[in-house]
Amino acid sequence: MIGRAEFEALADAVCHTTGGLDRCLLLLHAEASSFIRFNGAQVRQATGVEQAHATVTVVRGRRRVEARVTLSGRPAHDLALLQRERALAVAALDDVADDPHLLLPDAPARSERIDPGRLPEAGEVVRRVVEAAAGLDFVGFYAGGPMLRAFADSLGSRHWHQVESFHFDWCLVQSADKAVKSFYAGTRWDGDEFARRVAAGAAQLPLLALPPRRLEPGAYRSWFAPAAMAELLGTVAWAGLGARGRRTGTSSLMRLAHRDAVLSPEFSLDENLAEGLAPAFTAEGFVRPPRVSLVERGLATDTLNSARSAQEYGLPANGANANETPEALALAPGRLNVSDPLATLGTGLYVSNLWYLNYSDRLACRMTGLTRFACLWVEDGRPVAPVTVMRFDDSFLRMFGEGLLGLGDQAELIPESGTYNERQLMSISTPGALVEGWRLTL
Repeated sequence: MIGRAEFEALADAVCHTTGGLDRCLLLLHAEASSFIRFNGAQVRQATGVEQAHATVTVVRGRRRVEARVTLSGRPAHDLALLQRERALAVAALDDVADDPHLLLPDAPARSERIDPGRLPEAGEVVRRVVEAAAGLDFVGFYAGGPMLRAFADSLGSRHWHQVESFHFDWCLVQSADKAVKSFYAGTRWDGDEFARRVAAGAAQLPLLALPPRRLEPGAYRSWFAPAAMAELLGTVAWAGLGARGRRTGTSSLMRLAHRDAVLSPEFSLDENLAEGLAPAFTAEGFVRPPRVSLVERGLATDTLNSARSAQEYGLPANGANANETPEALALAPGRLNVSDPLATLGTGLYVSNLWYLNYSDRLACRMTGLTRFACLWVEDGRPVAPVTVMRFDDSFLRMFGEGLLGLGDQAELIPESGTYNERQLMSISTPGALVEGWRLTL
């Protein structure tokens, strides 16, 4: 993976204002990742990817042009490539219109985060799967390794963010479409913890062999595991937390913003860099605050303000990306003891996973989706039957307002598992939640 000295050399050569520029920026994305795919507890695919992409941006007045290139790791070749792309971008400035919402930092800044983590070798992952999943139909995907984000500009800003993390998703298949889905993610691998999670999933497999129970449409007391909570929070994240959505009236949390609705006083939601893996700077070079409060004790507070929204609406830029979606969303833990979530639930529905979520009424923050994998009917704290796939349709504002009975006292970090183009640094930290009256429709 490209080193710091190599990046500094590229930045020194590219980030200058000759040629009549007002600003020149350089952004680097890089990774060195291992990928292992399992089927039947055996390795079906194992590979590694090392890649680096650099984006050079030139600015003159209110005109801005950027170019993105793939780096080879050969310093002379990469420097020549970037200088050529920079020259082409400068030439294109005459052909682009002014951007009335362009906003860039007005002073240089520096930041650094280096978290080496503790990741397993590929052989260790394979060995642990073979041991823990012996005799099980284990299907899974492991991705792990160092990821890098770096930034430089002609003002003298320099930011360096290098972290190591892993994400392991797997299913234990009972038969046909009946399976228990689990995951293990973080920055420090513990083989014993992985084995414990596999064993916990395996303990649920006999339940899936029982005749499934079909629930009638209605309202049910439900415990949402952290994985299910991440799906609900992720749906709010892409439609409810940005300044642009709030100002244009399209945010799914408009009723919360206008105080036409409130959430439970136990519900506090932040963009919290300390809880995640995201860098402390934006693609424009703005320094991101450690914490942005989005909901405080059930009441809407701040929004995620991108540089463009800040310029357009006269707001302070607070480190949001261009889409104004969170990168380190954190729901504060509550008071419920989660050492035995089924006992906490009592009688009702244990929801392990959700999928296909969308809005049925965006402005009311009403969501719909399906239960997935090992969702269980529980009586007096004991699981008695798996539940057939059910569709829900309920308001997030109701669920976590009057419907919220409590949040778990421990949060789990759930990194974004997508690997399209590159591994991601986004994450959601969330506890489980106990909700009364969750509405199933089909």
